[in-house]
Amino acid sequence: MAIKSDKWIRRMAQEEGMIEPFIDGQVKHCENGGGLVSYGLSSYGYDVRCADEFKIFTNINSAIVDPKNFDENSFVDVKSDVCIIPPNSFALARTVEYLRIPRSVLTICLGKSTYARCGIIVNVTPLEPEWEGHVTLEFSNTTPLPAKIYAGEGVAQFLFFGGDEDCETSYKDRAGKYQGQTGVTVPNL
Repeated sequence: MAIKSDKWIRRMAQEEGMIEPFIDGQVKHCENGGGLVSYGLSSYGYDVRCADEFKIFTNINSAIVDPKNFDENSFVDVKSDVCIIPPNSFALARTVEYLRIPRSVLTICLGKSTYARCGIIVNVTPLEPEWEGHVTLEFSNTTPLPAKIYAGEGVAQFLFFGGDEDCETSYKDRAGKYQGQTGVTVPNL
């Protein structure tokens, strides 16, 4: 497996719709000249943005977190330009970008250093060959203070690894349960 370059990512986005919308280059400043957490095409990856839809974890109902029987009442839905994550808690969000992963590619996500240096961890499981959708992002606030996430700005970098051949069975072939998701998606079996 080899990591794919900006040239390959650009070609796949423009010709195959792998990333929509696609930003060809790094955006580092707002239209008014102010700074922002960068997003767009980089040398060997693509920095995705966070949409303005959030599900913030709360323990208002004293629920148990159970991936086999997840209680959606454990979240408070927020639509905003910013998300405040309580101390030692987490929130779910989704990417602005809709991704279509090619059959010979595995995609890995890493958090952006700007957030990591603030104690905010971004987690996304690998995007398997032929998975598509808006990516659900998991933000963990590891600090004892409230933490802020900015919608419309970069939050994570996706790295694309190409195999020497197509996989035998893709996520689409298996009819994966998160295939084609469009909103912030909670765990389900």
